[in-house]
Amino acid sequence: MPTFEWKGRRGDKIEGGVLVAENKEAVRTRLRRQQIVVTQVREQGKEIAFPLLRGGVSQKELAIFTRQFSVMIDAGLPLVQCLEILGTQAENKVFQKVLIQVRQDVESGATLADSMRKHPRAFDDLYCNMIAAGEAGGILDTILQRLANYIEKAVKLRRAVRSAMIYPCAVITIAAIVVTVILWKVIPTFAALFAGLGAELPMPTRVVIALSNFVGRYLPLLVLLVVAGIYAIKKYHDTYKGRRVIDGLLLKIPVLGIVLRKIAVARFCRTLATLVSSGVPILEALEITAKTSGNAIIEDAIMATRKSIEEGKTISEPLKDTDVFPPMVVHMIAVGEQTGALDAMLSKIADFYEDEVDAAVENMLTLLEPIMILFLGIVIGGIVISMYLPMFSLLSKIG
Repeated sequence: MPTFEWKGRRGDKIEGGVLVAENKEAVRTRLRRQQIVVTQVREQGKEIAFPLLRGGVSQKELAIFTRQFSVMIDAGLPLVQCLEILGTQAENKVFQKVLIQVRQDVESGATLADSMRKHPRAFDDLYCNMIAAGEAGGILDTILQRLANYIEKAVKLRRAVRSAMIYPCAVITIAAIVVTVILWKVIPTFAALFAGLGAELPMPTRVVIALSNFVGRYLPLLVLLVVAGIYAIKKYHDTYKGRRVIDGLLLKIPVLGIVLRKIAVARFCRTLATLVSSGVPILEALEITAKTSGNAIIEDAIMATRKSIEEGKTISEPLKDTDVFPPMVVHMIAVGEQTGALDAMLSKIADFYEDEVDAAVENMLTLLEPIMILFLGIVIGGIVISMYLPMFSLLSKIG
């Protein structure tokens, strides 16, 4: 007979072991007689755990799943049937495997939250904690609706971040490629022409030709240095100190820093409001919110706030001391605490700052467009003019 590995809960204690039985159902039956709630049964040598990548389940897919899940639960469908339907219709194979495993665990007697915690790359701490709160309070459908709203708004914020970052980076990259190609391929032709004519070159032309010679000689080295520089910055950002230095500099950049700060405030308020309204304890909610802030400076400020609350202070006091959050946000949070409507006040702040983010990104892109055009015009126009200056000199001599 086959051998099965099992895991389960007896009261608050997690247990596990190995049993020889005819099939999985026989294992579950024997364990139930011992008052053990089975969470996993696996036949040795037959089943392989699937390594799941977070990139395989997008936020958009998670939002659609959560919205459909909330509708089914609200309509009164059994939990296992909902998971079976959603798992069957999932187009993403990675997500499909996750949902099938979650359904199997729930069938074995595990809670939905515990089943989802086994797949942290698909369901993060925020998601699992809210599901646990919904199960404990008997309001799973309401919690799922809040989660769907939260994820949809998070996707919108992420889109705003991309708009804020991608446009200037793309324009600068294209400008660098165009200038490099001109210096590498076009300028040497003009330099050979001027050398054949024996013309005396003005200073701007000599500078451009010197740059062209440098690029032509050291282009592979320059490309290697750029790639190495990007890699070094990325590795430095992965360190504790590096992340705080780079994230701090990003918040200080004119225009862009204001947009990033508003995005961080909107994300903080939306996440904390969603968790608090779902019944997650404030200390746990702040820890989860800090992890999802997206900026190390904001994360440190939230964790400092959490530590102060442990010492008996209010939320607004330590937030004010961090100098990260705008005074209006701190004041509104203080009012929310005093009136006992913290989650509602945080939701209002999040709504306001999400609108502010949309306006700030639009204004930034409107401002950047003429600046980028002017920059490209000066750089490329300067190169073109510097190449034509010797021609004007030669024509005047001929005349």
